[in-house]
Amino acid sequence: MTDYFIIIHGPLGCGKTTVVNALVKKLGAKCFHVDGVLEEHRLTNDREDGYISQKSFLKVNEIIVPVAMKLLNDGVPVIFDGNFYWKSQIEDLINRLDFPHYVFTLKAPVEVCIARDKQRTTPHGTDAVRAVYDKTMGFEYGIAIDATQSTNECMSEIISCLSQT
Repeated sequence: MTDYFIIIHGPLGCGKTTVVNALVKKLGAKCFHVDGVLEEHRLTNDREDGYISQKSFLKVNEIIVPVAMKLLNDGVPVIFDGNFYWKSQIEDLINRLDFPHYVFTLKAPVEVCIARDKQRTTPHGTDAVRAVYDKTMGFEYGIAIDATQSTNECMSEIISCLSQT
């Protein structure tokens, strides 16, 4: 089965993009980095409760779904990488794409996320990491993956879940 999509959800600094990049290579998948789409389309200014609005994230879904649908119809697996701190964005994406799907939440203690963020070329900063962490981890969705493991261990755990269906 290749016509499926994966949503990788988690806070800043938990290792989402690193794990996603490894999965893309291993699975021959295409990836959509939600944060990049937000920035590219200048959707980061509309705020709700101090966070980028749900409306902005739903707009991202409108932008990426047609491309993702074409890839999925062509048998290419698709991976969505983002904080997904609004549950509504995950549910909207699932509703828009009538394909098998998997949702994984990468989990790591906030201290680990802060330490990893500090290693970035352009860190987001401790306050941003804490704020996004609180919002992102405010709800459970999908299968939890311990993101304190190595990239290969995280990837293996995800692939194991894919092969169980």
